[in-house]
Amino acid sequence: MAVYTHLGAEDLARLISHYDVGELVSAKGIAEGVSNSNWLVETTGKDGAGARFILTLYERRIDYADLPYFLGLLDHLADKGCPVPRTIHDREGAAFRMEHGKAAALIEFLPGVSPGRPTATQARSIGAVLAQMHLAASDYPLTRANAMDFAASTAILELCGAERLATIDPGLPEMLAHARAAAALDLSGLPQSQTHTDLFPDNVLMRGNAVTGLIDFYFACTGPTLLDLAVTHAAWCFDADNRYRADCGAALVEGYESVRPLEPAERALFADVAKGACLRFVASRAEDWLDTPDDALVTRKDPMQFVKRWRFYDEAGDGLLA
Repeated sequence: MAVYTHLGAEDLARLISHYDVGELVSAKGIAEGVSNSNWLVETTGKDGAGARFILTLYERRIDYADLPYFLGLLDHLADKGCPVPRTIHDREGAAFRMEHGKAAALIEFLPGVSPGRPTATQARSIGAVLAQMHLAASDYPLTRANAMDFAASTAILELCGAERLATIDPGLPEMLAHARAAAALDLSGLPQSQTHTDLFPDNVLMRGNAVTGLIDFYFACTGPTLLDLAVTHAAWCFDADNRYRADCGAALVEGYESVRPLEPAERALFADVAKGACLRFVASRAEDWLDTPDDALVTRKDPMQFVKRWRFYDEAGDGLLA
């Protein structure tokens, strides 16, 4: 279970008492997530009708200096009608509090289920919502650099080294050269906004074909919107055997362009940016694979999954969005 810090009933009740959400009724640890402690919290609600929230205690991989950016972005997007959870501010107006020496935030609970195998119709819906988010975030006043950009992916793979990468798969070391090529891409002239950059299906909540929530914004950053679309395309448009699902790919882009049409330069660079997006996950998965002890009770994620997707984009080239 993804609860790394134990908070007793008295701790939780005291923490909730700082918010205008009624009294604590229950708190259940949430198994999903690998970096933070999370609870599904139920309270009596301000009007006594009951309310549900997500309580997060930030354990690692989060720079507390970034929390105003992350939590403020949620509020900014929610104010503009995007399906994202609002941050619940405490009675003093703070977006997060310190508990046991760690930052804690209370966030709105949104209904919905993450799609296990997205349909083309669902892919179209997430494309439209992603474009809506990019437009809504264009005037957000805070910025954050992308800590997982193409240069960072290259640095991770170089640190792993060709010999160690080969222990995972003999074809993995060749990705080093491709990562360097991706890092040399100039994306500065493309449309920019605040981006999610990690919009896998498990970070989306849906009811049927309707998107009810975008969650887990902790890789969000300022950057080219095309990269966000490419990450989402690579995450949503392949089956379990890494075969491209053309219906989902076309629907995702169609949904996006129904809200914000791509510029010619974006269409021309899409395959190259998607290759760079794949290499980000190749790098992070390779690093985790090599750093995870053999006896750890963790299921490693195979970096070759995204190598196969990289190869699809490499073969498709400029014709992918033609």
